[in-house]
Amino acid sequence: MVTSSFSGKNSCSGNSGPWEDFETGRIAWPDFTASQQESIVRHYAPKIKYIASRLKYKLPKSIELSELISAGTLGLVEALGKFQPQMGIKFDTYSENRIRGAMLDELRRLDWLPRSLRQRIRHLDEAIQRLGNEHGVLPSEAELSKDTGIPIKDIRETMEAMQNQLCLSLDNMQDSLLLDEKNMEYDEPYRAVATNDLIDKVAALIEQLTPREKLVLSLYYTDELNMRETAEVMGITEGRVSQLHTQALNRLRREFHNQYGNGAL
Repeated sequence: MVTSSFSGKNSCSGNSGPWEDFETGRIAWPDFTASQQESIVRHYAPKIKYIASRLKYKLPKSIELSELISAGTLGLVEALGKFQPQMGIKFDTYSENRIRGAMLDELRRLDWLPRSLRQRIRHLDEAIQRLGNEHGVLPSEAELSKDTGIPIKDIRETMEAMQNQLCLSLDNMQDSLLLDEKNMEYDEPYRAVATNDLIDKVAALIEQLTPREKLVLSLYYTDELNMRETAEVMGITEGRVSQLHTQALNRLRREFHNQYGNGAL
């Protein structure tokens, strides 16, 4: 599941500018004048809003788009300062990883899930695993409500929060896929080994999903379709897409924990 690389450019992308000297390595970032650096930042700025908007779609309404854009701007500045074109890596790929990573770091810092909701998530997750093992299929909302005593309305809120958590975990993992080995070798050598190991583990687990679950994840993450677009492609309702999506992510997390213990998922 690899997200497609950002393709949107601003209106001046067809013209030459200091960003071309930067991308090719003809001029290093510190050697540009302040006005040139500002021009380069403005050139890549649409990338920040694009990534923020895609990420915001998967988050609760309480998370402001401006918070993601602010964090992403810092990620872009960091990418500009650390980029090394001689390694043969496209800045488009490198900066996308840095921008999204900065947004995910900000979300972790915000700790946007209340403690009460975290406790409910653990309680519900335990019930899902127990009932699933007992009956061989994932329990319905009504069955979960009856077993846990949690109202269906709160069940849905908790399931959405669980889905958001898992989406962010997969997004974080996808960022690693956007960097090639050369990039990780010079930038984060130890993380490269751990990331590749995690990718191999999750890829094997994905193969164990049902065809419809794999299709939902592929359309949602690889093709970056939203729930409505995914529903149209599959010829099912948005509600069914959401159910399959949550089901697939829960299955991935449960199997990951069963086989490898606590980890990134």
